Amino acid sequence: MFKAAAAGALALLGIYFGCLLASIAGAASPGRFLAVLGSGEVLFAIRLSVVCATLATLAAMAVALPAAWALSRLEFPGKNLVDTLLDLPIVVSPIALGAALLLFFGTAPGRFVEDRIAGFVFTWGGLVLAQFTVVAALAVRLLKSTFDSIDTRCEGIARVMGCTEFQAFRKVTLRLAWPGMTGAVLLTWARAVGEFGASVTLAGATAMKTETLPIAISLSFATADVEKAAAVVLVLVGIASAALLSLRLVIVAFRNRGLGDRA
Repeated sequence: MFKAAAAGALALLGIYFGCLLASIAGAASPGRFLAVLGSGEVLFAIRLSVVCATLATLAAMAVALPAAWALSRLEFPGKNLVDTLLDLPIVVSPIALGAALLLFFGTAPGRFVEDRIAGFVFTWGGLVLAQFTVVAALAVRLLKSTFDSIDTRCEGIARVMGCTEFQAFRKVTLRLAWPGMTGAVLLTWARAVGEFGASVTLAGATAMKTETLPIAISLSFATADVEKAAAVVLVLVGIASAALLSLRLVIVAFRNRGLGDRA
């Protein structure tokens, strides 16, 4: 009975999400979908989404990698407070994060950054910053879980054999963490592509300027163009599905490689 109940819950979830996808697919005819996909506005939104998500992911990983290692390996005063602060972007609404960014650029330090360094408010740079703000904490969490799963004795052995702490990190920890790091990059990138709340709050929703795919969906609904919105949703779902499929293939490849090495 327990197995039947578990399988039933899984089947219900599968049917539920399948119905959602079917309703999206049924809202746009194939001809309309192809027309929307080939339009200049949607192609611009795809390019902008991919570029901004890639830049945000690279920035997030550059910061998250050392930060996650520090949280996993070091003990320092205020560690629990820092750990809690990093959880806030995950649980707080993205719109609230975007509002916080917008308020920051109204302060003296924010105006200095905006006027003297780079413009972020209502620009594509704001899209990158908003996505970075949303996904950086996610990247830290994913990488910290990876580092936590690595036996510290491996690093200790490298130190005993003459490696410095950085050499042990580079030659041992990073190699063992490679599957988890790859998964973190893919999931962080997919989350950045789908980010909407913080992006639209900081960068606005201007067609052909700050129009990512999620913002294109919002603009389509604002003009009551349901077929166009459904077509863009399908594009976004396709990109996310490709990222998740790549993640599954990476996991399988590393798992098979591990089995081969053990054999």
